[in-house]
Amino acid sequence: MAQAQSTRARLAIPIHGILGAYPLVCFTAALITDLAYADTAEMQWANFSVWLIAGGVAMGVIAAIAGVVDAMVTRARRQARSWHSVLTIIMLITAIINGFIHSRDAWTSVVPSGLVLSVITSILALVTSWLGYSAAALPRTEAA
Repeated sequence: MAQAQSTRARLAIPIHGILGAYPLVCFTAALITDLAYADTAEMQWANFSVWLIAGGVAMGVIAAIAGVVDAMVTRARRQARSWHSVLTIIMLITAIINGFIHSRDAWTSVVPSGLVLSVITSILALVTSWLGYSAAALPRTEAA
């Protein structure tokens, strides 16, 4: 029984970490395409942004599910995990709002509110990724 829990604990960690990298990349890439749109006014950059935001939200939800499974299988310091969880929820809500802003037509889909939300979402993605990595590096104990 103890070996089965240990095996589950080892398998849950990398899956959440791998999936958690996708929102960071998608939201950061959306910020870059927003900057390109603000510079060129080429609508395809705004289209790229909305798809990157949608992909980041989808992968963020999948990563959150993997994180909940990880939290149920293993235990670490709750404070590090709770900040990671709260900021992840805020990041996903901000990204969803950003996706709706980006679905508008023309210049106002990105400049200024979409660009500001992309900056906020990218910063939150960076912070939550860092906190998630820090929580994963903490010593873990097996669930009783």
